[in-house]
Amino acid sequence: MTTTSYPDTRLLIANEWQDATGGKTIPVINPATGQSIGTVAHASIADLDRALEAAQRGFDAWRKVPAFERAAIMRRAAALLRERADDIGRLLTQEQGKPLAQAKAEATAGADIIDWFAAEGMRVYGRIVPARNPAAQQLVLKEPVGPVAAFTPWNFPINQIVRKLAASLATGCSFLCKAPEETPASPAALLQCFVDAGVPPGTVGLVFGDPAEISGYLIPHPVIRKVTFTGSTPVGKQLAALAGAHMKRVTMELGGHAPVIIAEDADVALAVEAAGGAKFRNAGQVCVSPTRFLVHNSIKAEFTRAMVAHAEGLKLGNGLDAGTTLGPLANPRRVSAMTQLVDDARAKGANVATGGQRVGTEGNFFAPTILADVPLNASVFNDEPFGPVAAIRGFDTLDEAIAESNRLPFGLAGYAFTRSIKNAHQLMHNVEVGMLWINQPATPSAEMPFGGVKDSGYGSEGGPEALEAYLNTKAVSMVGV
Repeated sequence: MTTTSYPDTRLLIANEWQDATGGKTIPVINPATGQSIGTVAHASIADLDRALEAAQRGFDAWRKVPAFERAAIMRRAAALLRERADDIGRLLTQEQGKPLAQAKAEATAGADIIDWFAAEGMRVYGRIVPARNPAAQQLVLKEPVGPVAAFTPWNFPINQIVRKLAASLATGCSFLCKAPEETPASPAALLQCFVDAGVPPGTVGLVFGDPAEISGYLIPHPVIRKVTFTGSTPVGKQLAALAGAHMKRVTMELGGHAPVIIAEDADVALAVEAAGGAKFRNAGQVCVSPTRFLVHNSIKAEFTRAMVAHAEGLKLGNGLDAGTTLGPLANPRRVSAMTQLVDDARAKGANVATGGQRVGTEGNFFAPTILADVPLNASVFNDEPFGPVAAIRGFDTLDEAIAESNRLPFGLAGYAFTRSIKNAHQLMHNVEVGMLWINQPATPSAEMPFGGVKDSGYGSEGGPEALEAYLNTKAVSMVGV
């Protein structure tokens, strides 16, 4: 096992790494061992005030940098992120738990996202509108909204930041992030790439501390003009309400409970390979993870057997160990949640086909679990599991499966497997989600929209749509005198 020395993480304010006022820190725990590996600075209100002042100065400077030069700086940051991906990946695995290959891939994918937004930022155009008065000129201008406050989770410490960060910088906004205290070192390494690439002081900032205190202070603050959050639906609703009270622009990427519809004519082997791989990626701690497996009754037994074989073929272990394909859960809370979900499903009649229990006494390991014949009143079919648990139940008609997919208030992602174009069209037009992947695993990319509907949030963190949330539209009409 190879380890990279894990650093203590400080606050990034005006391009300088600083201790919190009073030196207060929070321990960082390795989820594979349960041991403390470092600390992260705990910001005070005074620290937040300094970060906000820096963000305003950073915005005043960055918005004046031509889009072409902004893009060049962003591309330099992306190149640095690629160069440092191995070391950043090791930090990420130590603090979050995912297998090293997945952690490195997250870093390199982040660089690709930065590159795409850097290029797209040069295509933020206004327009000239023909005027009714021949003596007038009418223009539509696109201007950066202002300093951005971002709140990001621990499951993808780089990916969840980089989408918000790249869109912010591409449009000329400054970016102040409250990153997760559980996984602070990899976000710090990400933002260091931008500092080293040459962004003006205050263009990027990073704080940690008490989440409720920080969000309660940053969101209403007059410096902040845009709020972006990834996390649970209950917290997202609270933050959106707070932002709304102060007329702040908001993007919300919230919880999901993704249905997987496997039609009668599906390629079962493909469905297991694609959906099974997606299910256990990052130990199921993925907002778009497939969770509710709806399988046509004629192939349900075959699919269940194949999913069990897939789950039992995974290698559970420390993410830094060679060959590990399934790491620990991020914290003990997730282990308790998985245990409760499995116990509830079993009590209500589900069959635990494999797994279903904690593994070992050190770290947060939980066996990859397949639940078969799960009743609709089981918690796992109603509450997002956010862990390595797949719940399977049968259906007889596609309409029945679509109705079940749409039953819950969530609408982030969905999956479907069918050989029929007719079925595919019925699914794409009737499943109520923001993203639907047919005959493939999740394949999010910077150029495609990323976001949900219903209680899964609003706004996009991908595609040209993502940039609109960081821009104000100004109408200008002038007449010569």
